[in-house]
Amino acid sequence: MRYIDRGKHLFPRFKNERSILVSHYLSRFKLIVALVLAFVLMFTLALPHAAATTQPEADTPLNLQQLQKLSVQNVRQISDGVQLDLGDYQSTLHLLSPDLFKFSVLPDGSEEKDSPAIQKKDWQTPAFAIRDQRNQVVVKTDKLTIMLKKKPFAIKVLDQSGHVISEDYLKNGASSGYENGKPYVFKKTDKSENFYGFGEQTGSTLNKRGTAMGMWNTDAYGYTNDTKYVYTTIPFFIGLKKGNAYGILFDNSYRSYYNMEKESDDYYYFYANGGPLTYYFMNGPDISHVIDQYTELTGRINLPPEWALGLHQSSWGYTPDQLTQVAQTYRDKQIPLDALHFDIDYMNGFRVFTWKDDYKKALDKLKQMGGLHAVAINDPGVKADDQYSIYQDGTAKDYWVKKADGKPYVGPVWPKDSVFPDFLRSTVRDWWAGHVADSLLGSGADGIWNDMNEPAVFNDAQGFNHTLPLDAYGTDDNGNKILSSEFHNLYGHLEDEATYQAWQKTRQDERPFILSRDMFAGTQRYAAVWTGDSLSDWEHLQMSLPMNMNLGLSGAAFVGNDIGGFGNEATPELFARWIELGSFLPYSRIHYDGTSDKSYTQEPWSFGSDVEKISKKYINLRYQLLPYLYNAFHNAAETGRPVQQPLVFQYQHDRKTYNISDQFLFGDSMMVAPIVEQGKTSRSVYLPKGETWVDFDSQKEYQGGQTITVNVPLDSMPIFVKKDSIIPSRDVQQYTGEKPLKNLILDTYLNSQASFSFYEDDGHSLDHERGAYNLTNFQVEKRGGRIVFSQDKQVSNYASAIQSYTLKLHNVDRPSMVRTGYQAFDQTDSLEQLGGQDLGYYYDGTTKELDVKIPAGLQSKVFIR
Repeated sequence: MRYIDRGKHLFPRFKNERSILVSHYLSRFKLIVALVLAFVLMFTLALPHAAATTQPEADTPLNLQQLQKLSVQNVRQISDGVQLDLGDYQSTLHLLSPDLFKFSVLPDGSEEKDSPAIQKKDWQTPAFAIRDQRNQVVVKTDKLTIMLKKKPFAIKVLDQSGHVISEDYLKNGASSGYENGKPYVFKKTDKSENFYGFGEQTGSTLNKRGTAMGMWNTDAYGYTNDTKYVYTTIPFFIGLKKGNAYGILFDNSYRSYYNMEKESDDYYYFYANGGPLTYYFMNGPDISHVIDQYTELTGRINLPPEWALGLHQSSWGYTPDQLTQVAQTYRDKQIPLDALHFDIDYMNGFRVFTWKDDYKKALDKLKQMGGLHAVAINDPGVKADDQYSIYQDGTAKDYWVKKADGKPYVGPVWPKDSVFPDFLRSTVRDWWAGHVADSLLGSGADGIWNDMNEPAVFNDAQGFNHTLPLDAYGTDDNGNKILSSEFHNLYGHLEDEATYQAWQKTRQDERPFILSRDMFAGTQRYAAVWTGDSLSDWEHLQMSLPMNMNLGLSGAAFVGNDIGGFGNEATPELFARWIELGSFLPYSRIHYDGTSDKSYTQEPWSFGSDVEKISKKYINLRYQLLPYLYNAFHNAAETGRPVQQPLVFQYQHDRKTYNISDQFLFGDSMMVAPIVEQGKTSRSVYLPKGETWVDFDSQKEYQGGQTITVNVPLDSMPIFVKKDSIIPSRDVQQYTGEKPLKNLILDTYLNSQASFSFYEDDGHSLDHERGAYNLTNFQVEKRGGRIVFSQDKQVSNYASAIQSYTLKLHNVDRPSMVRTGYQAFDQTDSLEQLGGQDLGYYYDGTTKELDVKIPAGLQSKVFIR
């Protein structure tokens, strides 16, 4: 999360000092050796993050000459599918729904076991039929036909029309099994297939066809496009073949590998270093249905508190005075802000669950300023200090991860020698939750930022590759020893679960906000994620787009990046482009390393007045669009739908969207095309076919299915809106909840018919889970020479503050009449005058924009002629 800038600040100073010492003490060999050793030690402990040294040990390749050739020896129908005897192994097919099944191949006597990724286990078995034929077993549901070949053993999945969705590839006569304990699966493919998801992966391309990837949660400071292992592991991907989608979740927590047609256009394969051969298969054919099923299986994001969708500001190195000064400057400059983050500086000697007095006073002062929320960082490493109560208590209760010899593992992190909680045990998670509740939430923090939870350990010099030894172990609730090789990728997930439980102990009716650097499949039900320690350069700005979009396609809808980059220093141009994009991220936080150069700052006003104006313009726009964004999050919580969507998500039958990595849909109706290259003041934009697209700034309309070139000066970013869309918005606030939402603006881009199902609740409590929310369907349609507005209040269980709607129609002719029933709306002379009336309208002949003020309680339709 935080490291010294190697290139510009630390190394030149040490090189100069060392050269002086060497020249002065050239004859004193022992002293030179001591200095060199000290330098190496400082490099190891202070800079454990170097990209070249934080990667794990060499990959464990799959020996393609030793793949198992399995065959079916017996068939047995079970209540929800079929079980096949494969000799020393057995394969089981469980049908969970008509288009979702669980498939496994396990050694005889092994118990089927789900990883913590799996949330839903009580599925209603669908109707199915089984036919045991000579050389295959056919399992059929209403949606799928699953053909299990007996010899050699293989599986093929077909849709209702008999088209092959997925089929095993018999590499050397073997499709799936174990190679020296490594579970593997080979799948046949063709040149039309493309691949998305895989959680957090580097590289500047969205489509992962032709790549080889790995998953092993790694503290990868300053990662590049070529870095193979980064912070999260989500072993789920989506295949898109001939316009139809399917998904596979490889439910295995060991280090895993994915070769997606990199070796051949004929097949792809995935495997792990150990553990079970278990995967879940879900058919689309729509990508949205695949994600809906995947997030039903692993859990969806919970609707976050509204303040978490505002802007966050953070720096490693903020002093207590800087925290309050930065907050006050935001307010003085009238730049909206909702949260300040407290980095590790607030702790006493980096001891978790402690506060330095001056930082605690700064926290109290921030909370008194109004509208500011505090997010406190928390690391899993507990300082091994006999005088430290957390260490004493955890040691007495035997709560630490152990070495192979049974003693607690001790490794260096920020507080130096530290121990690591054994989160595999529910008692340890409950203990951790209690400390989060008492020491952090109880002290006034509103959110928790879980960092270093891969877990990162500064022990590269010991050959442990920056984490716990692979033979370290924890113990689960049944007393089973689980090696680090198995629980490593689950460590942050379990810590996030424990942190989530803290709210139940102290703030039972408040929505949690947890930000995590580390994830596994399913962690989205506990935490948001950011993409770790990026650098302030154009490569990281470019890379952030496909990283976020693939995380969104992997269930992690609440995702963002450090705006401006964390390490090194941004230029004014880079920061301007990054804040433009950052204002449209699901999670929006400016965060940087303020320790390497104390004179460097990365707030919106740090780069001069021009960049400050750009920042304010786009941050204001984010706050205007919060009703739209909040509804996008509600959709994500209901269906898993990404907030930041790649174009292929909605346009999977438009092949031109398959490889677009630098444009995205913000919610369902807005498309953003940021500048991600230095010096660029124009760019090409692809407009997906089947739509009419409206330039958000100029209101110029374009037909989809074409690529256009747009001019993009530094103070602008291309944004397009689908025709026949309604974008709910509001007046700018300095923070969420500053003013009640009394007038909801309905920006409408009408061709023939536009609709929006508007969700509203209190934005902070769990009352919505008990039904306290409103759901209003807005509809605007053309009927001959008239435009008709109507609303249908489907659910009205929340006391809304909304008193009126402003229907804002773009690119329409001057109306001759606006009425409801027999009541005519009066025309006003200005928008300001309209704002003071209960109903009326204003028409701007220059922009061809019509604003109609409508009482929220109006039951009848509004007609515009």
